[in-house]
Amino acid sequence: MIAVLLVGGSGTRLRPLTEWLPKPMVPIANRPFLEHQITHLRRHGVTRVILSCGYMPDAIRDHFGDSLEYVVEDSPLGTGGAIENAARGLEETFLVGNGDVLTDLDVSALVDFHRARRARATIALHPVDDPSRYGLVRTAGDGSVEAFIEKPKPGEADVDTINAGTYVMEPDVLSLIPSGVQVSVEREVFPRLVGDGLYARSEPGFWIDIGTPESYLAANLRMMPEGGLIDPTAEIDPAATVTDSVVGPGAVVAAGAHVERSVLLPGARLAGTMEVVERVVGMNGEFVW
Repeated sequence: MIAVLLVGGSGTRLRPLTEWLPKPMVPIANRPFLEHQITHLRRHGVTRVILSCGYMPDAIRDHFGDSLEYVVEDSPLGTGGAIENAARGLEETFLVGNGDVLTDLDVSALVDFHRARRARATIALHPVDDPSRYGLVRTAGDGSVEAFIEKPKPGEADVDTINAGTYVMEPDVLSLIPSGVQVSVEREVFPRLVGDGLYARSEPGFWIDIGTPESYLAANLRMMPEGGLIDPTAEIDPAATVTDSVVGPGAVVAAGAHVERSVLLPGARLAGTMEVVERVVGMNGEFVW
């Protein structure tokens, strides 16, 4: 199976972290986010990964080397344009994933669903508690997509499933996307496929878009082992306490510091404090968020 991952965004909501790292490389439980995503895909039979890159591609290439393929955009092409640019020439069913979604999605089941319906494209859906915050996707009983619904007013939504950012596609869908042009797959391509081979499958489980400070922290806490994760090179003073937190390489926690459910990034330094540091992200001697 082939997967195309869209990793070209600049991650502006995660600044200053993304001023020195592209969003797919920000550490989640002391590993680059993209490692988690690729490991998950490998478990579901993905053998070839093509990255659609834009912002700081060298940082990704330097880490993964020749184990992945890289297609770098000369200018932003949008999600649809990026897919066409990276998947051009493919002749078999392929996966597409957004490079900022952490999930335990059953990718194999999604592919089986797609093939059983002879779909042209299939969207993974995820149920949400507050549908008014999102654009929603309505499907029929067989999974065929009936409509895309813009953010409804609170209490007015009759569905609760959102586009979860993972797709299965047939190569013929690429013919709907002009080359070298900025195109949104969500707003311009999928609506054209309604009633013409577009399906969707909803699945519970966990789903986190790591693109905000709050969700970045949540992703780290979700992926760390029970009780927390402390890199062996970190220095934790015996008179400090660190619980249910992620502490990165080279981080220093001084005597008297108390850290709970937080993330200390590589090289972070936390001085002793009388207050409990809770649900924060720290870097280079200061709290980032």
